[in-house]
Amino acid sequence: MRVAITGVGAITPLGLTALELADGLRGDRIGIRPAPWAPEGGALFAGVDERFDATGWFEERRLDGVDPFACFAVAACDEALVQAGRWDDGGAVLDDERTAVVAGTSMGGMYSLMLAQARLEQGGSDAVPPKTMLRVWSNMAAAQLCVRYGVHGPSLTVTTACASSIDAIGQAARMVASGAADTALAGGAEGGWPAGRPGIEDFRPVTSVAGRILGMESPAADPARAVLPFDVDRSGIVFGEGAVFVVLESEASVRNRGAEPLAWLRGYGSCADSYHPSSPDPSGRWEARAMELALAEAGADPSEVGAVVAHATGTPKGDAAELKALDLAFGREDLLVTSVKGHTGHTGASAGAVGVVTAVEALRTGVLSHTAGTTTVDPDAHVDVVVGEPRRADLGTVQVNAFGFGGQNASVVLSRA
Repeated sequence: MRVAITGVGAITPLGLTALELADGLRGDRIGIRPAPWAPEGGALFAGVDERFDATGWFEERRLDGVDPFACFAVAACDEALVQAGRWDDGGAVLDDERTAVVAGTSMGGMYSLMLAQARLEQGGSDAVPPKTMLRVWSNMAAAQLCVRYGVHGPSLTVTTACASSIDAIGQAARMVASGAADTALAGGAEGGWPAGRPGIEDFRPVTSVAGRILGMESPAADPARAVLPFDVDRSGIVFGEGAVFVVLESEASVRNRGAEPLAWLRGYGSCADSYHPSSPDPSGRWEARAMELALAEAGADPSEVGAVVAHATGTPKGDAAELKALDLAFGREDLLVTSVKGHTGHTGASAGAVGVVTAVEALRTGVLSHTAGTTTVDPDAHVDVVVGEPRRADLGTVQVNAFGFGGQNASVVLSRA
């Protein structure tokens, strides 16, 4: 497989563009902050940059029908299209029947559903917004993108928890590679974790304590030390939100437009642990299998991969399993490995796509971002975990992992354009 990535867009805790995300990952900026619903302290949250204003993309009168996750998706995808050169003064420039949309989400409009429930309990049925269900359905990110750009190709929603955006990008790339579409807009969006947004007094959705319920929430109070991927002192997750989308195009589409790819997507692999709803198979066998499948589709030898953007959320069990998987798939101590979670928190379905932007930037610039927060790497890490500062490296191929609750394993292989 050889599919071009021609544009990337991002709304994340580190900023409102892919450039701000990349700059934040190369620096010391941390997108994890004290939670807005706990002003007294004791809780952390990785919300999107506070400058985000949905009225930049939707008229005020339409916002009552759009959940934050769909707003984030539209904003990110607009940016990706602009960078890809698929935008003019009239909006997106796309072949309406040859463009696919594949959006990943794990929570969908859960925020809106819980807000509506709170309003129902406090004010009765008349207090529930009439467009609540339009905000709740998980396919609404993809639907909003199709409506905005007027495209009529395949429109799919992928929900494989934290692996959703890698699965979305991988499936979209296969559509393009097979000829089912010439262009695809793919990525992930999450807005189901937030709390403290205007709407109802003292509203706090249960998703705001999801990490605590799962027994995976980081107990740290310092944002800079809250998430420690691959560190001996790692203690848990800080959940967040955001959206990242990419524009995928066939080689013929790129050639006909005279476009310059940012990178090539060469392979995608996915499989299931079939082990436990929240814990990974401790052997790492099936996470390794996803990486091996992606390499096989790419026609690449493991020795070609210079770096891996790991899933690595900072949980004791999750990171341990991924380290074993890296040993199984690569068996190399010189393999560079990084994780974005110390910078961004765990942005749910969009997390894997954040990793894709990280990989694209590393391939383009020769600089791989570091694993923020981590200082003492687990001795069971038989790879070169990048800590302290970004690492300069001549990278030709980078692999990106995303592993979701329920044993959803996904991986993609990207190469330098």
